[in-house]
Amino acid sequence: MKDTMRVAVYYNNRDVRVEERPVPRIGPQELLVKVRASGICGSDVLEWYRVPKAPVVLGHEIAAEIAEVGGEVRGWNAGDRVFVSHHVPCGECTYCRSGHETVCETLRRTNFDPGGFAEYVRVPEANVRHGVFRIPAGLSWEEATLIEPLGCAVRGQRTARIEAGNTVLVLGSGIAGLLHIRLAAAKGAANVFATDVQEFRIQSAKRVGAKTAWHAREDIPAKLRAENAGRLADLVLVSTGATTAIAQAFRCVEPGGTVLFFAPTEPKATIDVPFNDLWRNEVTITSTYGAAPRDIRRSIELLGNGSVAVRDLVTHRLPLEDAQKGFALVADGRESIKVVLLPGM
Repeated sequence: MKDTMRVAVYYNNRDVRVEERPVPRIGPQELLVKVRASGICGSDVLEWYRVPKAPVVLGHEIAAEIAEVGGEVRGWNAGDRVFVSHHVPCGECTYCRSGHETVCETLRRTNFDPGGFAEYVRVPEANVRHGVFRIPAGLSWEEATLIEPLGCAVRGQRTARIEAGNTVLVLGSGIAGLLHIRLAAAKGAANVFATDVQEFRIQSAKRVGAKTAWHAREDIPAKLRAENAGRLADLVLVSTGATTAIAQAFRCVEPGGTVLFFAPTEPKATIDVPFNDLWRNEVTITSTYGAAPRDIRRSIELLGNGSVAVRDLVTHRLPLEDAQKGFALVADGRESIKVVLLPGM
C-alpha cells in the first residue's frame, strides 16, 4: 500500500482542493477502508455550518472496501464491502436507552479520519463497534452511498409514525425529499405530494413517485384540498430549511396530523408559530436529526430487498479530482439529485 493518498479539502463552496495526505495508520481495534464511492450531502454545502470549520475533509456517505484490519478486530476481513457511519452513539446513556440515540454526546463527538472525500479512511474503535455494516451483494458502490441518507429518512418517518393510507406532503424535493417520497410510498401512503422552487426538482418528485408536485409559491393548502378530497396532509415532512416552507407546513397539516422538521435553517432564523391553531387542532410537531444504527440497518434492508430504489437518483459520478465541480452542482441544485465522488475513477 502506498504511503500517501489524495483528499478533497473543503475551504468553501467555490474552493475545494485536491491535496496529498499520509494514509492514516490504524490501531489494533481499528479498520482502514478504501473509499469506493462517497456522496456529497446537502449539508456539505451549508457554508454557515462548514466554513467556520474549514479547511476540512468532508464526506460522510461512504461505500468502502476494508483494506486493513487491526490485530484485535474480529468479524471483519480485508476485502469486505462496508458502509461506515461517521457518527455513532454509545448505546448506554439515557438518550440511547430512551430511543434518542442521535442526541447522544458520544455520537456528536465521534467521526472517522479524515473524511469520506479521501482515498482511505481510518475507522476508530467506537465506529468499528457500532458503525460498520456489510453492504448487500446486489447493491452497487454508488447505491450504497444512499444508505445513510435513507437511514435518516427512516428515522424521520418512524418518529412521525407514518401509517398506511396516510396523505403525505413533502416540502423540498432535493435528495432527502425524494427519498422521503419513495419511503412513504413503500410504507403504504395513500397519496404523496411534494413541492419545491426549482422546476428540475418538481419534475423529479413526480418521476420518483409523487402523485403530483407544485411550485412552493403556489397556494399549497388549496392545491392539496383539490387533489385530496378536501383534506390536508396527515403528515408534512419539511425537507428544506426555508423559513417560508416551515410556515407553510403549519397551514398544510390536517387536524390531528404531524409536522416533521427534517432540515436545519439559518442559525438566526425565527419562525412565527400559529400557536392557537396548532393547539386547537392537536397537531404534533416533531423533529429528527441523523440516523442511529437501527435506522441504518433498516435502510440497508430496504435497499437490499428493492423496497426503495435509488439507482436512478444518482445523476453525477465524478472522480475525486472533480470535487469542486461536484460541490458546485450540489450547491446550485438545478441540474443534480445525487452527486457521487469516486476516488478510484
